[in-house]
Amino acid sequence: MTADDIAGAQARLACRALELPELAEAGTVAAYVSVGSEPGTRDLREALRARGVRVLLPVLQEDNDLDWGQDEGPDRLVRARRGLLEPDGPRLGPEAVTGADVVLLPGLAVDRRGVRLGRGGGSYDRVLARLDRAGARPALVVLLYDGEVLDEVPGEAHDRPVHAAVTPSAVHRFRSL
Repeated sequence: MTADDIAGAQARLACRALELPELAEAGTVAAYVSVGSEPGTRDLREALRARGVRVLLPVLQEDNDLDWGQDEGPDRLVRARRGLLEPDGPRLGPEAVTGADVVLLPGLAVDRRGVRLGRGGGSYDRVLARLDRAGARPALVVLLYDGEVLDEVPGEAHDRPVHAAVTPSAVHRFRSL
């Protein structure tokens, strides 16, 4: 994809995601800063902040678990391990995600059952397990490119299906909250 293609996909992804009722009603959203070939999240995060939504961003810890910080905008992000951009403000603790109304998840693909294929580091598996232990039931939404919603992806017993996948051209629903 060209730079123009990527920018266009990011804008369309943000517009499509903002149509979700779950995001329209959210007070707190756990998001992430896209890296590498991931669909861009900047436009979506900026739109959420403009609506007054509290946006949390992950901070990768040494053990691959995630702490969280508040997204205060692109000028408040610092380069961290593995080329990630993380918020430079105070750490809110790994449990902060349990207060999110929506958790936006990165992924490589999702299947028609809502099983998400991650990058294999286990960080978001830990987040999802933490949500379960806390009894938290946020909407789980994976952000993908068109063509990354597949018939089937490999899954494991501990995988928690997502509720929806958003691509630049569509919203795919898998299960209700």
